[in-house]
Amino acid sequence: MDHEHVREVDPAVADALENELDRQRSTLQMIASENHVSRAVVDAQGSVLTNKYAEGYPGSRYYGGCEYADEVEELAIERAKELFGAEHVNVQPHAGTQANQAVYFAMLEPGDRILSLDLNHGGHLSHGHPANFTGQLYEVQQYEVDPETGYLDYDGLAEMATEFDPDIVVSGYSAYPRDIEWERIQDVADDVDAYHLADIAHITGLVAAGVHSSPVGVADFVTGSTHKTIRAGRGGIVMCDEEYADDIDSAVFPGGQGGPLMHNVAGKAVGFKEALEPEFEEYAEQVVANATALGESLSEHGFSLVSGGTDNHLVLVDLRESHPDVSGGDAEDALEEAGIVLNGNTVPGETRSPFDPSGIRAGTPGLTTRGFDEKDCREVGDLIARVIDNLEDEAVIAEVREEVERLCEENPLYEDA
Repeated sequence: MDHEHVREVDPAVADALENELDRQRSTLQMIASENHVSRAVVDAQGSVLTNKYAEGYPGSRYYGGCEYADEVEELAIERAKELFGAEHVNVQPHAGTQANQAVYFAMLEPGDRILSLDLNHGGHLSHGHPANFTGQLYEVQQYEVDPETGYLDYDGLAEMATEFDPDIVVSGYSAYPRDIEWERIQDVADDVDAYHLADIAHITGLVAAGVHSSPVGVADFVTGSTHKTIRAGRGGIVMCDEEYADDIDSAVFPGGQGGPLMHNVAGKAVGFKEALEPEFEEYAEQVVANATALGESLSEHGFSLVSGGTDNHLVLVDLRESHPDVSGGDAEDALEEAGIVLNGNTVPGETRSPFDPSGIRAGTPGLTTRGFDEKDCREVGDLIARVIDNLEDEAVIAEVREEVERLCEENPLYEDA
């Protein structure tokens, strides 16, 4: 990618950008919340819309000169409506957390009750963790997955909701590898007269493509990230029925944000257009097939997968049984040295620190964007196992690094950049 103008002004930043491009080209990006967007999305996000303040909404801005900003935002909204079948869409949140914040601010008062999945069991910080504003403003109770199966315990969730009487029930997760029964969670929320927020940050693209069940039209509110499995501009999105539209829009602006990042909204518009093409459904199907193949490969090497496998884009590996002396942090560091980039992750029943947990989380969106298929992902599983089985062996790590470089050359990234 051309960093000529950056280099003229700031060689240090230009060097960092070029080094990052080289890093992405030469390593396997397997962090489940990351992906590689198209050159078109990169160009849109780096466009002159970064210069434009556009506080307000299309047709009702607090600044002049917004006619083209309006055009771009309207395109993003209409494309999202078509992708997800939503009545109302707000594309201004800067991130998935800000999208969740908008729902909380619109529908809750400080001290109200949130029922959500525990972080160690696959939830997210913005669902009620004490380090996050949600845990500081609201009373939070958290449900868990079944420790034996790794699946959501829907009956336990229903019992907890009856006892806790929440004002909002949160579903949708950041480290849960199975399909979600949105209707069952909606029934729980209905039974206790609570709202239901479905956070599809990780599976936005899978839902859009129809390869994962959708909460749109089921849950009261659906939020998500726009840059993970969907490969659009980095940011967040809120979807709801028209009856909540004004409350949500007011909670985003002016409630939680000032001017929207219009260059990011442009990236969302372009990415949503790409997701409406028939090829995107093939991509999403391949993401799931690749995750299944990766999980099968790791299982064959004796690794324990939380829930025994996956229905979506990620696998969650519990190292405690197969490698009790290896932490997720140790595995993450050694794998990165070998060119495989993923993250240590907490697992159900976690006994270690979140900063050095007992598991690893691996996703296939980035690999699939590069063109990897099931055979490639099985080989990647072999390489991951080889590193973790030989964590201190620099020769093995160097050999795996060579195999990673071969895979990267066979599946080039930003070839024309």
